[in-house]
Amino acid sequence: MELKNILYEKDAGIRIVTLNRPKAMNALNNEIVIELAMVMDEIAADQEARVVILTGGEKVFAAGGDIILMSKADPSAAEKYATLVGQAFLSMEKLNQPVIAAISGMALGGGCEMALACDIRIATEDTIFSLPEINLGIIPGAGGTQRLTRVVGPGWSKYLVMTGQPIDIETALRIGLVTQVVPKEDLMDEAKKLASKLAAKSPVALKTAKDCVNYAMNVDLVSGLAYERKNMAFLFSTEDQKEGMNAFLEKRKAQFIGK
Repeated sequence: MELKNILYEKDAGIRIVTLNRPKAMNALNNEIVIELAMVMDEIAADQEARVVILTGGEKVFAAGGDIILMSKADPSAAEKYATLVGQAFLSMEKLNQPVIAAISGMALGGGCEMALACDIRIATEDTIFSLPEINLGIIPGAGGTQRLTRVVGPGWSKYLVMTGQPIDIETALRIGLVTQVVPKEDLMDEAKKLASKLAAKSPVALKTAKDCVNYAMNVDLVSGLAYERKNMAFLFSTEDQKEGMNAFLEKRKAQFIGK
């Protein structure tokens, strides 16, 4: 797999995906989106992958879509581009593995939408979030109105989408857009520390937990509770459940194998 716009690293069970279009501030053109989807497909098939970290590097997470490309698009081309981006984000959201967004600098437009498709978001003190599409006469098209509403609620979602105003990291933390704020120099260390904690958990339990939380966002409470019960009960058929409970009773650290 040849990658020109993304750096892909393997560190034991942790997979690190770094957007790498620095001159374009990691703007999401067709090429980088296609590569992102390719990497997610590879991770999905990787039996050794436990956790994914997605980052844009120290200076910028992603400064949105490629405006030069979009400025020339008709409705058909715009929908095709949004579908391509949306499918890449969905492939990341549907991964069995948890995905941590390690965000530094600007996360604008498509960059913010990409962060929303991750499971956990940690960011540096200088990070700025924005969905500025309204200032271009359009709206977000890769999950901005949908995932943001599920994460921060309709009030803040409408404010961000309708005004296009950026918010600083203190506001992002207060409304639940991020869960942790760290100094810039500590971003990847903190992301790897969190990834290591997750990698030590049962992979099958993590997959089930992620699936149940995602399911909760699309169904009523009664349906969600029934789904949760069935999945919790299913885990009692796994070797990891036996290992986890035996380790607890024996006062030792569990060694999960993902079965």
